[in-house]
Amino acid sequence: MTILDKIVAQKKATLITTKHINPIQHLEQSPLFERKVHSFTKALKSSEHLGIIAEFKRHSPSKGNININADAKAITTAYAQAGAAALSVLTEEHFFKGSVEDLITARTYNSCPILRKDFVVDEYQIIEAKSIGADVILLIAECLTKEAVSQLARTAKSIGLEVLLEIHSEEQLDKLNSNIDVVGVNNRNLKTFKVSLQTSIELAEKIPSEFLKISESGISEPNAIVDLRRKGYCGFLIGEYFMVNERPGNKLAELIDRAKYIEDLLENAIA
Repeated sequence: MTILDKIVAQKKATLITTKHINPIQHLEQSPLFERKVHSFTKALKSSEHLGIIAEFKRHSPSKGNININADAKAITTAYAQAGAAALSVLTEEHFFKGSVEDLITARTYNSCPILRKDFVVDEYQIIEAKSIGADVILLIAECLTKEAVSQLARTAKSIGLEVLLEIHSEEQLDKLNSNIDVVGVNNRNLKTFKVSLQTSIELAEKIPSEFLKISESGISEPNAIVDLRRKGYCGFLIGEYFMVNERPGNKLAELIDRAKYIEDLLENAIA
């Protein structure tokens, strides 16, 4: 049984209790449920950003505690002020030590798009995502059938949320459908947790042009961002690299400045 299998099994078990405690009817009455969502895709396309999706992450199964006592308000606002195009907030409790409260806090103090980073296996989680202030949900191709991806994406779009489908192999492109907005290439193999940016490089030209594409995991160098942008990636989901630092927002600002500097040098050289 892989780590991903264990996470999905735990998620399904937890949902039985969660649905009972907080049924969909209650979720739909949340003040945040009726708010106008912020467009994730528009933020990624903005010329003002390098498409950095800064992640609030306390812990991971592969690394253990990253920043277990992190302050969601302080860090997410620092990310936004430093130039993040969007935020990603882990809400998985058992393996990543996240919470829906972290996302609610991020929503309370920030106006940029927020991705709910979790392992979605049930339509209930999509309704819940809207009720806590998320703008976009993550669907992981590795743990969902093609039919499940289609149904979950359709549900998300029906309530105004955008959809990010995460893949890490060419075969998983078969699970794309018209309700997907963004394709995320995870450089971390969810079965082994090994990381290689080569995954994004190899899949860059294989993702259909109608989908925006982002690269996820293992990104820490400005050169990698510049190279991947030249291959058509418009967003980069980065968490651990920022979160291990005492001041994650400062680390983000530094990465953006360094990447922009390299891009300017390349453009001037070509000119």
